[in-house]
This record gives sequence, C-alpha cells and structure tokens, in this order.
Amino acid sequence: METLLRTIVVELVEDPDAVEIQVDEPNEEGVSVLHLHVAPADMGRVIGKQGRIAKAIRQVMRAASIRRNVKISVDID
Repeated sequence: METLLRTIVVELVEDPDAVEIQVDEPNEEGVSVLHLHVAPADMGRVIGKQGRIAKAIRQVMRAASIRRNVKISVDID
C-alpha cells in the first residue's frame, strides 16, 4: 500500500525526494494509518482545489485496500 501511495504522489510533486510515508501499526479496529509528508511548496499540489486531489488519492487507496482485504486511512501532513 505504501508503494502505491508513493507512486501516485511522486508524480504529482515537484520535489519527489521530499516525499515521506510513515505507516502506523493497525489500531484496535484494524485500521493502519499512512502519514504522507511532502515539501511545503508541494502541499497545494497534493491537496488540490477544494481537496479534490486528496479525496481522489484517498479513494484510490481505499479501493486498493478493499482488494487486499485491509483497512487503511491516509493522512496528509
């Protein structure tokens, strides 16, 4: 899942070396949280107008997690 998120985000940002993803252990509900960190200058590119790109990223990740039978959440920091 981390690889998929990195593949999507690296194509969006201008500074792909600044992309960092931290994965938390699953909580009591079984949800793993992926924390996405990008350069401050690229934050707008990842979030998009009215959060549309962020919503699309989360939707793709949700669809992939359903196929793999895991629960994830994506936080953009």
